[in-house]
This record gives sequence, structure tokens and C-alpha cells, in this order.
Amino acid sequence: MATYKELLKQQEALAQQIEEARKKEIADAVAQVRALVNDFGLTQQDVFPGGRKSAKSTSGTKVAPKYRDPATGQTWTGRGKAPKWIEGRDRAQFVI
Repeated sequence: MATYKELLKQQEALAQQIEEARKKEIADAVAQVRALVNDFGLTQQDVFPGGRKSAKSTSGTKVAPKYRDPATGQTWTGRGKAPKWIEGRDRAQFVI
């Protein structure tokens, strides 16, 4: 049976072999992709049609108030849970 130190050396050697094999296979894959792109005259848009659009979120953006309580002056944008002062009432009378 191998000792702990021998196994660690084997682990290091194996990790190095894995990394070398990975690099070689990546290089082969890139070469194949480049050959296909050249053979078919593909553009970046052909290969990646979505482009690099940023995923912008609307959360956290300010929205203008849509409703106002005339008694207290409180406002509500119309998003999320309705405040108590407008619940069960006709919202048309509170439109700003």
C-alpha cells in the first residue's frame, strides 16, 4: 500500500496531467470552431444571435405616483399591495 506522501505526489502528477489534457482539448475545440466559422463564413451575430444585451432590472427604479389620498396627501404608484386608504374604493376618484 502507498504512503500518504506518495499518494499526494500521485495526486499532484494527476492534477497536472488533467490540466494539460484540458488545455489540449480546449485548443482542439477552438481550432474546430474556427475552422467551421471560416468554412461557412459565419459572423459573431450568426453564432451568438442574442448579442450581449445587459440584463437591466426595473427593480429599484422610481415610479411616479398615480393615486393620492386627498385627506392625508399620501400617494401610491399603483404597484404592489394597495394601501388601506384605497382598498375597496373606486380608484378613479384618487387618480392624480
